Amino acid sequence: MRGSEAAQATEQTGPVVAFQGNPGSYGEIAALNALPQVRGTQGYPTFHETVRAVETGEADFGVLPVENSLMGAIHQSIDLLTETELHVTGEVVVRVTHCLMALPGVELGDIRKVGSQQPALDQCTHLIRKHGWQPLAKHDTAGSAKDLAERGARDEAAIASRRAAELYGLNILQTEVEDEPFNFTRFMVLSRRAPAEAAPDVPHKTSLVFAVRHTPGFLVETLNELRGLNLSRIESRPRRDRAWSYLMYVDIEGRASDPQVAQALAGVLLKASYAKIIGSYPAAQGTVE
Repeated sequence: MRGSEAAQATEQTGPVVAFQGNPGSYGEIAALNALPQVRGTQGYPTFHETVRAVETGEADFGVLPVENSLMGAIHQSIDLLTETELHVTGEVVVRVTHCLMALPGVELGDIRKVGSQQPALDQCTHLIRKHGWQPLAKHDTAGSAKDLAERGARDEAAIASRRAAELYGLNILQTEVEDEPFNFTRFMVLSRRAPAEAAPDVPHKTSLVFAVRHTPGFLVETLNELRGLNLSRIESRPRRDRAWSYLMYVDIEGRASDPQVAQALAGVLLKASYAKIIGSYPAAQGTVE
């Protein structure tokens, strides 16, 4: 879908939300729940193309996964957030419930191989080892279901969402096959426009990234500007433009306009050699499946 098509779809049916992957992926589930009235979604092969679609107007919004409760940060997405001028307007937390699926008529005893995205395979190692199946790494979870349906392999299964099984006509053999039940992926919602001011009682998060001079104690001094605030996430990442230099990613509970948060951000901006407020946006209320 190109820019004019996306604009037409928006006018006719509501906003178009871009995501990485195939229909039925957890990214599409996040896209469908990114806004109150989503009517169109569009999948792209990579995170970079997803961001680019929003930047160019092919899509009105986009969703990027930034962290998983089991696997940690998704660094490629986080790096893209420092490069783009898009605004974070919200977040969606998706409960990742993996299903084992195969062609109709295929039973567990027929399966010799199982395909999915590598992180999904890693999250289902107990099942794979129990049956002695050969894991097949695919580009994404829903793509493995689509590929299986197209090839018609009767000795293979796929691990993906329930929605993927429904879309590609596969039979679900088992549900909740992930090793651990607390499997959630957090997505950020991106837009070319800054978010509208939400009601005062809506909980917010503010995300920023910064770097400091390589001087003893300076990082601690900068982090001290955030004292008294509730930091829900803090992580360092290597800078891609300078060896042995790092960026700090921080999520703060609160609005950037809250007096205490604003004062803390001003202190960080004064001390940091580089700083960017990625967004101040309504926090996710609950999870979606």
